[in-house]
Amino acid sequence: MEEAISVAQVARELKINENTLHGWVKKYKQETEILETQTFRSEDHEVRELKKRIRDLEEENSILKKAMHFFAKDHR
Repeated sequence: MEEAISVAQVARELKINENTLHGWVKKYKQETEILETQTFRSEDHEVRELKKRIRDLEEENSILKKAMHFFAKDHR
């Protein structure tokens, strides 16, 4: 099981200033949030494109069904 270590302790072990470590952590969190937002936008765009594709295919299917019924009537 992992044990929680304070920022001060990590900074001492790395022999760096505690404020430097805080800055790195803050920057990491901001970059992670940006990446999550970009991923969400990309997935949202993909969902919209797929829904449009479904609507187009449903319309195409409807047209083909109507054409099938039209030509089936002529052969009776």
